[in-house]
Amino acid sequence: MRENRKKILYIEDDHETASLVAEELVVRGFDVEVAYGGSEGYSAIMKSLPDLVLSDIRMPGMSGFDILERLTGAVPRFRKLPFVFLTALTDRDVELKARHLGADDFVTKPVDFDLLEAIISARLAGVARNEKWPKLVDMTDREGEALTWAARGKTSTEIAMILGLSKRTVDFHIDNARDQAWRHDPHRGGDQGCHRPIDPSLGASRWSSESRLQASRSC
Repeated sequence: MRENRKKILYIEDDHETASLVAEELVVRGFDVEVAYGGSEGYSAIMKSLPDLVLSDIRMPGMSGFDILERLTGAVPRFRKLPFVFLTALTDRDVELKARHLGADDFVTKPVDFDLLEAIISARLAGVARNEKWPKLVDMTDREGEALTWAARGKTSTEIAMILGLSKRTVDFHIDNARDQAWRHDPHRGGDQGCHRPIDPSLGASRWSSESRLQASRSC
């Protein structure tokens, strides 16, 4: 039944390749969302939490390596998200870097769809995500945009200029987005309503003393 189909986010900047792979995976029983580029893909992960990410490596702006590195650094729970690279790069050093960053698998093009399906199915079976993970992080588009730019190393001031917002509004969006992510993290234990303070080194947001005190009291 459709409601039992696993959701795959495919990140690929080449539209023709994205369509080909997505259509084949749908035929093989998966629900597929396509993000055309690294930044769009990162934002999609934060907002909708797919069951598995399939990503190209070489993309303009934010590469597949950048996505994986920022993802696992932003919120620790994303280290459990199955992440598979699908790329035309066949250099051994590239594969080693992918695995050092935490990639679950590395598949090269042209695509052997039988092999790809077997890898995806094995990763999904190993995680059993339907029982362990929520299917949606309640995050607005603005919050997703702000957190994406923060994950790319931009300061609050820089993000404010990019999005046409005040620095205070940007800080609010980032704090709220991260709060939503921690709320939905089943691996951190304790009260699910507890607001975990965010390490300011992870992005642009800087909490005030009052915010930190309030967060610590809520735990």
